[in-house]
Amino acid sequence: MAEIISAKDLNELLQGKSKFALIDVREAGEYNSSHIPDSSLISRKELEFRMDVSAPVKGEKIIVCDDDGRRATLAAVTLERMGFTNVLVLDRGVNQWTTEGFPTEWGSNVISKDFGERMEVEHHVPEIEATELHERIERGDKLVILDTRTPEEYQRFCIPGGRSVPGGELALRVTDITKDLDPDTTVIVNCAGRTRSVIGTRVLQRMGMTNIFGLKNGTSGWLLAGYDLETGGDRLELPEPSPEGLAVAQAYAARLAEEDGVRYLDVDTVQKMLEERDQKTCYFVDVRTTEEYAKGHIPGFRWFPGGQVVQRSDDVLVVKNCPVVFSCDGRARATFIASWYRQFGFEEVYAVDGGSTAWADSGRELETGSGEVAPSGLEEARSRVALVSPEELEADKPTTVINVENSQDFTRGHVPGARWVPRGSLELQIAEFAPDKAASIAVTCNNGQNAVLAAATLKEIGYQNVSALEGGMAAWRQVGLRIEEGLSGVMRAPTDVVLSGPERNFADMMNYLRWETALGENYATDYKRARIA
Repeated sequence: MAEIISAKDLNELLQGKSKFALIDVREAGEYNSSHIPDSSLISRKELEFRMDVSAPVKGEKIIVCDDDGRRATLAAVTLERMGFTNVLVLDRGVNQWTTEGFPTEWGSNVISKDFGERMEVEHHVPEIEATELHERIERGDKLVILDTRTPEEYQRFCIPGGRSVPGGELALRVTDITKDLDPDTTVIVNCAGRTRSVIGTRVLQRMGMTNIFGLKNGTSGWLLAGYDLETGGDRLELPEPSPEGLAVAQAYAARLAEEDGVRYLDVDTVQKMLEERDQKTCYFVDVRTTEEYAKGHIPGFRWFPGGQVVQRSDDVLVVKNCPVVFSCDGRARATFIASWYRQFGFEEVYAVDGGSTAWADSGRELETGSGEVAPSGLEEARSRVALVSPEELEADKPTTVINVENSQDFTRGHVPGARWVPRGSLELQIAEFAPDKAASIAVTCNNGQNAVLAAATLKEIGYQNVSALEGGMAAWRQVGLRIEEGLSGVMRAPTDVVLSGPERNFADMMNYLRWETALGENYATDYKRARIA
């Protein structure tokens, strides 16, 4: 049974330098509305999928919280089953934390967003309004629009004519992207909102480029101005760095290392650290493209795209006050990312000197593949749960069918007649939909994995006739069975998801952008005072 930690004791921990993780196990929408500063979001249904990477040392102190303590208590049981030996539950959750007068904040990835607004204020990062960019496009001005989000985000929607250049690749590739353009071509950097636009533009500004702008408010600002986005963008190819482009990137990296205090580790030191990773928490992150990573990476390094490592530092460094080591195929990209972490204020930040190339040159083997591992406990759960095919479920409908994914996934398509029972609160809600523990229940999800884990939980709490849809809704769709859409049977408005891009209504977009901008207001005041002084 996990111990309880008071709000007062947690606050003292947050003020210190000890190693521990504070994990909010609610859903993304709840976390976005209000959470404890410096907490990391890992919803309860993601614990088996993410915790072994997020907290690689099983004896590290893990504090879990939610709104009132009930889901956190269930999450603690999961973590202890996974082998974590020092798990604590925040007494009565964020509700009690707030009652005792401790602060909360809203939004996601606040560290990077706050930093981006600070960069804009302190360095006068140039920006362009959507209306002006639209006018320039209509006039046929010489422009290149660089979208610094992930390729997947870019393909969902982008500024018309924009090309995908993920933020972690920007400094390495920009020389070759722009070298054949006319000197008077304007370079525009955009993301979905503000942070990655600002940070990307700051990269180019610091590299000495001129005639550059970040698109103010990104694709959200474009929509609010009344313009249409392009969907299915296919300008994804990145140029191979030329000798000239690589030289520029390496010179920039050397300057960043000196100015920001990036330290390098040789491969012998890295190997020693990797050998101790089960005893000493350290994060090892490869920031190249997914294709490069799959072809060969240092064993023990996880993949995380460079731009997202900057955007989502709270998802990377879950255990606080621990070292992080970045790797690429040389020095450049790892240094770029390490420099941002140093600017964030993280202390133990390193780059592998020579990266995967130096590792291979030393005679050590590289590892290939995606590096993905099966969720903790999945195979054991599969051995205890009856699996049914889509055809079997369609032919022999059980008394109750439930879907344990989030409300957005449920809305997009579920087995006709299924009820939405999110896995994070399964034990707390299931009796409402299945009061008879002897009646048959089929559990469904997106791809079959969460359904198996949820079905195993139902068996543990006494449900006798439980099955899981093998392959989930992906398999159901593949065989062409009928899909029901919408929030059928849901009586309360869901609060579990954070909508993005065109899925947001205009009011939500404006409120979000105002929140981001407000983060910079204190820096603007401080900057003005400093100038006067």
